[in-house]
Amino acid sequence: MEIKAIGQIHVSVSDVDRSVAWYRDVLGLDFLFQVPGQPMAFFQCGETRLYLGVPEQEAFRSRPILYFSVGDIDQAVATIEARGGSFAGKPQVAHRDDSSELWLVSIADPDGLPVLLMETRMR
Repeated sequence: MEIKAIGQIHVSVSDVDRSVAWYRDVLGLDFLFQVPGQPMAFFQCGETRLYLGVPEQEAFRSRPILYFSVGDIDQAVATIEARGGSFAGKPQVAHRDDSSELWLVSIADPDGLPVLLMETRMR
């Protein structure tokens, strides 16, 4: 048996419709579908599917921190701000070595979950 990739990540939300609007319209993720009669929605992000859902019990609540790779963090911030998103600050270097820099910036989803954008810049 070999694990090759993450297929799906669950993110607990309190209001699926509100979260679908934010992840689709503000972040710009590819919306797949919402499950009729169930508090569940799905997005595609590269090879990984993102599952938004209202947990049935508190014990099943997920608290992930999502990091989305972008090609140009400054352009991504400008695009998301134009769509109504509000970042906690400006992109900053989180790590630097001889060959690259890792840039990060944070925004919160409608439930306050940290969502970060990241860009690796070659030096």
